[in-house]
This record gives sequence, C-alpha cells and structure tokens, in this order.
Amino acid sequence: MGLEQLNWMQRYAAEEIIEHEREGRLTRREMFRQVVAICGSASLATALLSACASDSSTTSTTAANSTRTSAGTNATTASASNTTAGGATTAAATTASQAATTIGQPPPSAGATPASTAAGPVPPTNTDGGARLSVKADDPAVKGGDVTFPGPAGTMLGYLARPAASGSRPGIIVIHEIFGLSDHIRDVARRLAKVGYVAVAPDLASRAGGTAKAANVGAALTQGSVADRVADLDSGLAYLEAQSDYNGKLGVVGFCFGGGMTLSYAAAQPKVLAATPYYGPTPQPASTMSATKAAILAHYGANDARVNAGIAALEEALAGKTFEKKIYDGAGHAFNNDTGGAYNEQAAVAAWTSTLAWFAKYLA
Repeated sequence: MGLEQLNWMQRYAAEEIIEHEREGRLTRREMFRQVVAICGSASLATALLSACASDSSTTSTTAANSTRTSAGTNATTASASNTTAGGATTAAATTASQAATTIGQPPPSAGATPASTAAGPVPPTNTDGGARLSVKADDPAVKGGDVTFPGPAGTMLGYLARPAASGSRPGIIVIHEIFGLSDHIRDVARRLAKVGYVAVAPDLASRAGGTAKAANVGAALTQGSVADRVADLDSGLAYLEAQSDYNGKLGVVGFCFGGGMTLSYAAAQPKVLAATPYYGPTPQPASTMSATKAAILAHYGANDARVNAGIAALEEALAGKTFEKKIYDGAGHAFNNDTGGAYNEQAAVAAWTSTLAWFAKYLA
C-alpha cells in the first residue's frame, strides 16, 4: 500500500503544507506533524515527502511547458460560438497575455454602485490598500452573517450573504481555501451579494467542530472521502434552496483546495450551472470531470507550477464541455487572497470581473 491510498484532497493539502515549509512559513517539525495528520500515518507522510523531493525538479518544467502551450498564438481551439457534434458549446482557450489584461470595462470608483454591462456586472472597488475588491461587513447594501444548518454528520457552520434589497436571484456556493472558513471567504460572499447574488459559504471543517475549533484544519478538511465533502456541500445547497430569494439557478466558486472542490462538486451535482475554480487542483482521476453539466471558467496564476501541472488533464477530461481557462502573467498561487502575501491586485480584479461576467451569462 502506497501513495495511491491518498485521495486528491489529502495529497493536495499535504503538498500545500510541504510548500509552506519550503517557503519558510512553517518549521520542518510542524510541517511533518501536519502532513502526518493529513495522510493518516508517518509512513505515508514520509513517502509523500520523498515523492515531492523527487518531483520538484520536474514539476516546474512540466507546468512551464503547459503554460507556454496555452500562451501560444495557436492556442485558441474554438470560439465561444462554436459547437461540437454533440451540441455542447466549447469556449476558446485564453492566452496568458489576454488573461492578464482583458478585464472588461474599468471598475467604478470607490463606493460606486456596481454597473451592469452586456457582459455582466462590473465589480465595485474601493481604495482601501490591499483590498480593492473588499466589501465590508457593515456595507448597507449587503446583509451577511454566520449561520448553521443541518449536515450529513451533524450541524454545519457557514456564512450567508445576500443583497439588502428584496428580490429573486441566483445563488452561489463559495468554497474556502485549505485554511478553512476565513474572514476573507466571508468577504468573497459579500462581494457576490453586492452584485445581486445570495451566497452561502459552508465551513467544510464542520465535522471537526469548525475552522475555529479544529486542531488541524487541513486534516479536518481531508478526513473521509471526496464524497463526504460533496455531501457537506449538498447540505449547503439545501440551506440555499430554503432561502425565499433563491431562484433555483446555482453557481459555485472556490479557491485553492476550494478550487479543486468546485470542480469535484460541479462533476457530482447536476444542479450546478456555472463554476469558477481559482487555482484549484485537478481532481483525480481527472476523468470524473466528464460528468459535469456546468459551464466552467478556471483561473490560474502563471507562476503556480504545482497546480498548473494538472491543466492538461482537466482540458482533456472536459473536451466537448463548456470550458475556458485564464492564466494570469506574473501571478502565483492564491493571487486573489488580499489578506495574504501572494495577492496580485491586477490579476484579482481581472479574474473577478471575468467571474461575474461568467455567472451573469450562465445563471441568467
């Protein structure tokens, strides 16, 4: 028995922790402790560390080749209006330079009401340093707060945000990073509410008491199977469906670990109409993605070698599906998180503008 025992969640979470140690954010002792908790044994943790050490010299080259392919002048395989023989729309592949600069209309000034264009709403922005897209918890246009709801293994924790104005609107499930349900993810839910969606962000560490109480959030998120996390997300969907302002049109957005779960959930839940994973690992096996009925827009940082190594397999699995990818020059992993050191404002604003346009199109 070897590393094949680990599902994609465990492997990704453990590799993320190993990367943090390499960046000097964790001591080696703390890294190993967390990796053992995620993998379930010291022997599997040791085997993964050995595999990561041997893979490190080839991962960057593989991902770089993939990025160069997507950035080539011949990368566009089909226009958004083309259809396959089966009738599915195939979106154009996007080059790295286009992804980094094509952001639609300029964002409005601080405090402005979100505009609406033919392509969808333009995100409101503010002048708070390092948080250009942030929507404050006391924004009068938004109602948000922590919530609880029934889950498959007990009470689920989460955060719900909706526009203050009444109306019927699509819903978005927001899936958090490997760090759990953070204030940043609550902010993302408010950003969606600000432009007219009802958004729920389930805490996928709820089975361990929630992000705030879990001894090891990464281990809590990866305990059990991918199907367990899908079941937890389904409870969030049931809660969303109980909201009087939800009109039944469902989108999903997620980041990091949540980007991978966005893909897994889009494959498992046929009610998902649109999904936008940010720098999410490709679920394994990638062939599971062939079941999706969702229109998928995937965002990647050009410098995110580990995650980008899975793009080719995702594209192959989604052949004939509605899929588009955007790769942002100069951006790395977690470029959207304006509370972290990897934040890239240009990429974050470009990606969020594209995300809102995608939801406006496929949740209309």
